Amino acid sequence: MKTVGVGIIGCGNISTSYLKLAPLFKALEVRAVADLNMDAAKLRAEDFSFRADTIDDLLAADDIEIIVNLTIPVAHFDVTKRILEAGKHAYSEKPFVLTLEEGEALRSLAAENGLRVGSAPDTFLGGAHQLARAAIDENLVGDIIGGTCHVMSRGMEAWHPNPDFFFQPGGGPILDLGPYYVTNLVQLIGPVKAVTAMASASFPTRTIGNGPREGETVPVDTPTNIHAVLAFENGALITLGASWDVCAHRHENMELYGTDGSLYLPDPNFFGGEVYQAKQNGDSTAIASRNHAFEIPNAKDGQGNDRANYRCAGLADMAAAIASGRPHRCSLELATHVVEIMTAILQSAEERRWIDMVTACERPDALLPDQARALLI
Repeated sequence: MKTVGVGIIGCGNISTSYLKLAPLFKALEVRAVADLNMDAAKLRAEDFSFRADTIDDLLAADDIEIIVNLTIPVAHFDVTKRILEAGKHAYSEKPFVLTLEEGEALRSLAAENGLRVGSAPDTFLGGAHQLARAAIDENLVGDIIGGTCHVMSRGMEAWHPNPDFFFQPGGGPILDLGPYYVTNLVQLIGPVKAVTAMASASFPTRTIGNGPREGETVPVDTPTNIHAVLAFENGALITLGASWDVCAHRHENMELYGTDGSLYLPDPNFFGGEVYQAKQNGDSTAIASRNHAFEIPNAKDGQGNDRANYRCAGLADMAAAIASGRPHRCSLELATHVVEIMTAILQSAEERRWIDMVTACERPDALLPDQARALLI
């Protein structure tokens, strides 16, 4: 498998995940990092033994084929546009744009230049979610006709030292955490045809609970409590609750209801976990593992729990897909459809009406266990 030179623009918190995990994958070799703040770029470069470039130098670098965009969401469109204009393939953190119009503009620019655009999240490539995909494809619970998803907590300000952008337009639980849930739903059961929603912001400000700004308040200028219904092309109706206004709850992360049974899925923000199948009598059993490479714990979370963390899997799959000429799974088409779904949820809540989708996409190909292993060193 050909090794691809990778550069990173944006040296904030998320960059450490990419820099630590990229070496797991055959196709990836991170060679340089860049940031508007050169001190931040130099710090990351020193920590991981890469070079620190200016953004202009990185865009012009001959040894870089793919540039990963890890800037804040409001900058994603402009930075990805610059990457494409520089003749490089682009891979963006989620959400890769904030409007459907921005997504379509990048689609046109990429097509004109014969370039690829990929986007996180890639957690749907994890062993748990690919096991659920196999269960659906093999008709273990019949046709999916309904379901529920819940991503709810008391917010990001307790742990993040600079949480401001989470509570501004482009942030909020739908655009920040919704990509994991909506992308997984699309890869499992297909595109969405319409959405409806209601939303609110329960608190006008948030108080930072960690770091040098502890005790400082930040304003809330985007909905933080959203309840939506997604109507899928296959006829399924899925309820999505996304809130940063909840102290505690007992909802499962994701349940899918089929004509012959149900599936209970772990948090799509992570790669691993157990998938349970329930038949009509209500008894549930864990579906046996198929030894997927991206289900094996390789990290600890903040609570000390074992986690499977293979972020960069989507980037590695894109690099391999470019080399072989096949479609990549974390595609621009998938990401654009997910952005339309999420922004339509917010629009629906504001306008209090159903919103019909104008985009669609194919379900990305399943990532089989042997295909996942082939991406790893």
